[in-house]
Amino acid sequence: MVKRLGALLLTAAVTLSVAACGQETFDNIPLKAEPDVEISFRDVSVHDPSVVKYEDTYYIFGSHLAAAKSTDLMNWEMIGSGVNRGNPIINNPLEEMKEAFQWAKTTTFWAPEVIQLPDGKFYMYYCNCEGSSPLSCMGLAVSDNIEGPYQDLGIFLKSGMTTEPSEDGDTYDATRQPNVVDPCVFYDKDGRLWMMYGSYSGGIFVLELDETTGLPLEKGYGKKILGENHLRIEGAYVQYNPQTDYYYMFLSFGGLASDGGYNIRVCRSSTPDGPYYDSMGNDMIDCKGPAGSFFDDEAAGQYGVKLMGNYRWTWHEGENGKTREGYISPGHNSTIYEEESGKYFILFHSRFEKSGESHQVRVHQMFFNEDGWPVIAPYRYAGETIGSYEKKDVAGVYKFVKHGRQITTQLKESVDITLYSNGKVAGAYTGTWKLTGDNQIELTLNDEQTYKGVFVKQYDEFGKKYVMGFTALSEDGIAVMGSGLAAIDSLE
Repeated sequence: MVKRLGALLLTAAVTLSVAACGQETFDNIPLKAEPDVEISFRDVSVHDPSVVKYEDTYYIFGSHLAAAKSTDLMNWEMIGSGVNRGNPIINNPLEEMKEAFQWAKTTTFWAPEVIQLPDGKFYMYYCNCEGSSPLSCMGLAVSDNIEGPYQDLGIFLKSGMTTEPSEDGDTYDATRQPNVVDPCVFYDKDGRLWMMYGSYSGGIFVLELDETTGLPLEKGYGKKILGENHLRIEGAYVQYNPQTDYYYMFLSFGGLASDGGYNIRVCRSSTPDGPYYDSMGNDMIDCKGPAGSFFDDEAAGQYGVKLMGNYRWTWHEGENGKTREGYISPGHNSTIYEEESGKYFILFHSRFEKSGESHQVRVHQMFFNEDGWPVIAPYRYAGETIGSYEKKDVAGVYKFVKHGRQITTQLKESVDITLYSNGKVAGAYTGTWKLTGDNQIELTLNDEQTYKGVFVKQYDEFGKKYVMGFTALSEDGIAVMGSGLAAIDSLE
């Protein structure tokens, strides 16, 4: 009774607010208590998840030899975790990869990549790093089974050396040469195999690989894409979109810890090895710290399209889920395209409010806006498919998050706006909006930015209801998201 009364009071408050503004009222999505909708998720902790699909199963491989699998991207089962003899992914890893551990002076693995090559076998690009320095190496292991065990083929790339020449044949310089970790291996549209890699230090680099051996075609570190002087940028992941004919490179800016301001950004190129540009037209090769600088987030933050940072959907009286933990430091993502369904997904790890450094994998659906830039769905994936909507389906009150462009630890908490059926926007932001095509939104706000994206009906796991949402992006690389305050009957 209390719950329903609260919801009815909220309805009345919103109606009065609308009348006070002299705007057209709406009645297509009344704010009222709805029956709970229960959708189950089974979560796992896999840091830096890299996704690969084999047959009907999705696999994610991450740092510290953690891996999990799922058939629906919602319910995950751990395969193994931890550098120990009992991990089925690599039997006795400390002995199997002894050379790598000795070089990097570490006892763990960092973010790997797994790909199936033409010989039908599965190749794991593993990496080890000392951690407080770029003393790192990258190696290759192979298995007949995607779940392992993987057998070591040896290391093929090293960094951080002090008593021997670097891979480029000169003296290793961490301010301009890479830390050889975080591999992303991908095919381009012409069937050539590439590896993007790097973290902090001298930046992100790309190498072409031989698909018969999985190894680089040439010696050296390859071609630099961005970075210099220890900018906090890592976790490059490349996704080709055949509709836009662009290669999109996703990156994580900031520090991965709960107080590090980790955030997901993207840039794009017409060729796999660059140059890559952001939506403002900046060539990412210019993204570098000033000489002598270290972790200059202000310099880094001027580049790349920021898609997601820390955020939380505010609770309103009458809703389920009064305690809502926002995403903290979401990042180190991978992506996957489902040709059969036409769906794109982005997978990342995230920390959460009041949960310290514990983390879990999250999967969100991803779309491309009118300008050919990716936008991320407001809520985690729950089986939804984007639909065809009319104005009456999407007009109403929304919780609204603006992610901004800074690398920041600030949590972006949602505020309220109303999209009126006459095309006006009121509330925390004012402006205009319109629905174009089947599901595209164009939102112009009082900050003089125009955001383009899509409407999509999703499951709000906190409120235990379906809501209309939207996700959009400005030309200046600022992402916004909206979550409808009212319940929607179903995903149908």
